Amino acid sequence: MIDYRIDSHKLDLQPERVAAWLRGEKIYPLYLEIAPSGGCNHRCTFCAVDYLGYQTRFLDVAIMRERLWEMGKLGVKSIMWAGEGEPLLHSRLHEMIYQGAFSGIDQAITTNGIALTERFCVRALEHLTWMKVSINGGYEDDYQRIHQSKPGDWMRLWVNLARTVRIREQQKAAVTLGAQMVLLPDNVNGARALAYMCQEIGLDYLVIKPYSQHPKSETRTYAGLEYADYLDMMAGLEAISTDTFKVIARRETMARVTAERDYATCQSVPYFWGYVMSTGDVYGCSAYLGDPRFRYGNIIEQDFASIWNSAAKRGCETFVRDELDIKECRKSCRMDHANRYLARLKSPEAHDNFV
Repeated sequence: MIDYRIDSHKLDLQPERVAAWLRGEKIYPLYLEIAPSGGCNHRCTFCAVDYLGYQTRFLDVAIMRERLWEMGKLGVKSIMWAGEGEPLLHSRLHEMIYQGAFSGIDQAITTNGIALTERFCVRALEHLTWMKVSINGGYEDDYQRIHQSKPGDWMRLWVNLARTVRIREQQKAAVTLGAQMVLLPDNVNGARALAYMCQEIGLDYLVIKPYSQHPKSETRTYAGLEYADYLDMMAGLEAISTDTFKVIARRETMARVTAERDYATCQSVPYFWGYVMSTGDVYGCSAYLGDPRFRYGNIIEQDFASIWNSAAKRGCETFVRDELDIKECRKSCRMDHANRYLARLKSPEAHDNFV
């Protein structure tokens, strides 16, 4: 099976962009996370962005068509449609995905899967690289309690997933279909059951990932959660893997949830990635949404090149380099693994030339 490297990073596979960064040249991001919708149909008990209020708003499709074409030309290589809301609530998301594919951008979706309709699958699956569904319970009662979902959503989810797998087969689409569970004391007993259900329905993998407290989150239910006691059970879950299905336990990330970072400065912001809110606001880091120090501009009002070359973005670069205390940052953030790699490149050692 393909090595998804979900518990690692892939910047070492982008040597040209990394080399340009090392030389101090202007670079555009490799990856963007874009929120097509601000609202959500669930209220998960661990939601990191509850402080944003789940506002009902949607990105403008006509403007996004223009911006996606521009992003592709500027060198953006991938987009994950996810964000502060449920992406599939945007009724025209498939149109933006088509434009992204036409612009040469690899695309993915992270979703709770409840609005995963046949219409969307038929129109969008062949243009996606992967789709990952958040399923945070192996039993219906755990799922409904953690997702704070509507009655019937559990069964609707599995009907939707079975149909999605079937449409993929009919289209012979190359899209990878996976699921993820945030491992919590409230769902740990259902992890094995979930793995078997994902395997049976025809998904390609299940990721078991740790909870990480967002500094701005209103919810504090799982603050301080540690995973040392859960690491031994990971081997049993991984043993469920077959030639066609993989359980991916994010062991390294679990070990680092409470560990101190071995680098002093974030190297990824504002260079290799960015975040576009459903308002159109462009931020350098998803852990600082709403923080003006990380806001570069608005994609509805400006083209992407203007935003990425703005004074606000240069100010963020200076702030991150000279002032940001990364102890304020979210532990095990999305770019943690990449930051360790980049920090090592910035700190050569005596034996590095002995390849």
